[in-house]
Amino acid sequence: MNIGQGPATRNALRRRLLLGALGWATGLAQASDEWTARLDALLPARALLLGEQHDASEHQRIARALVQTLAGRSVLAAVVLEMLPVGSSSGQLPRDSTELAVQQALGWNEGGWPWAAYGPVVMAAVRAGVPVLGGNLPTQQMRAQMTRIELDSRLAAPALAEQQQLMREGHCGLLPESQIAPMARIQIARDLSLAATLEAAVRQAGPQQLVLLLSGSVHADKRLGVPAHLPPDLAVRSVRLLAGGQDGQGGQGAGQFDAHWPTAPAPPTDHCAALREHFRQRPPGPRP
Repeated sequence: MNIGQGPATRNALRRRLLLGALGWATGLAQASDEWTARLDALLPARALLLGEQHDASEHQRIARALVQTLAGRSVLAAVVLEMLPVGSSSGQLPRDSTELAVQQALGWNEGGWPWAAYGPVVMAAVRAGVPVLGGNLPTQQMRAQMTRIELDSRLAAPALAEQQQLMREGHCGLLPESQIAPMARIQIARDLSLAATLEAAVRQAGPQQLVLLLSGSVHADKRLGVPAHLPPDLAVRSVRLLAGGQDGQGGQGAGQFDAHWPTAPAPPTDHCAALREHFRQRPPGPRP
């Protein structure tokens, strides 16, 4: 079959590739209906939050597919990334910019976020003429957040306690208890930065447009993360991608997302072993 002829054929191929990435294809017509229903069930919205697992490559493929789909509908105003510090923007770049030019313009941190994983998401937006915006708190500002006790009041007490528990679990019980509250404050400060960037982008978008945020799943949590710091009148929809279809928080978070999308399992990785080795070489705690 000649797949290079006509917009209808190209759109059909694009749908087939998207559905394959999401793992929902049981036949093109049936899967297409399911994908359309899943996306349309979340719309209309002004902000769409996609909470991923960073080491699940399928999640980045889904993010790219969403960028292409929403841009194709002319409803995508901007893409905000956790992977970039606030102030980064591709908005001044032409659509035909090279990947190197985009990386340089964004100041991409290859050591923290592999371009091989997130570059396709970024380039899909650039090619569509959609600005990519950094929303995360700059690294050099994070340490100062640890002593900002006032950040604790930005979450309700139960949510704060859960955020702190996630710090314990996320660090495999290796953090000293004295570091739990300070580390949770960094997370809250990062969410505030992402929320401010997202809200500003929404305010600049057209009335029928939305802004997509790609972040780790906890940032997309409606009680603990970015949505908790957005105006209540902002139409926000949050999706959690679940590698292997399992909730990594042991069943927590059932009501904290608007949708859960199961995906293929991520490669097995002993994150705790890696963290133990990291702390062996560089013990946790305050540093000058």
